[in-house]
Amino acid sequence: MLGNRNLTRKQAEIFDFLIENRNHFILPPTLDELCTAMGLKSRGSLHKHIQGLIHAGLVEASNRKQRGVRLTEQALLSTETKEINHIDEKGNIPFVGTIAAGAPIEALENISYMRIPDEIKTESPCYILQVKGDSMVDDGIFDGDWVIIEQRSYARNGEIVVALVDKTDATLKFIEQYPHETVLVPANKKMKPMRFKPQQVEIQGVLVGQMRSYK
Repeated sequence: MLGNRNLTRKQAEIFDFLIENRNHFILPPTLDELCTAMGLKSRGSLHKHIQGLIHAGLVEASNRKQRGVRLTEQALLSTETKEINHIDEKGNIPFVGTIAAGAPIEALENISYMRIPDEIKTESPCYILQVKGDSMVDDGIFDGDWVIIEQRSYARNGEIVVALVDKTDATLKFIEQYPHETVLVPANKKMKPMRFKPQQVEIQGVLVGQMRSYK
């Protein structure tokens, strides 16, 4: 997301989706196509958020009869500049620190780079975190594992996400999102779900891969 834009959370999610999936649509997607792709139910609500993005200069209407939307040149140029450092010159992706699988802890940002197989990352920008804690053990994610995270600010209910709580603490959990609350759900029968107001939780990425050392 472009940090200097005053976007609402939902506008940011839609914009990030358009950025990360810009090569997946042959033609600019219509509102109906976006609703289907993002799992949204209200076309009217989506139209309102798109109007906000148009006002911010990030998207524009195409010439399609069904009102397709496309990213502006300004948005594409800003994103290309931002994504340059998501891999190094050898094709490695960033390792940025530790993520809690337990009570939230601060995610470190001492960036180095690691090489991982192409099969466990996506074409979108990704980064690596090392797991600390046991709240995800029932889903096979153990203390010391490395997880590969696709960087985006939205997720579907039931996905495992890196969630930033109150802008300071990060944790790895299943996410359930409702209008009145966001629930971060551990994969450990001994632990209870963590409940927050929606504005307290920011999605920093979604789990797409995992590595483990047996040394």
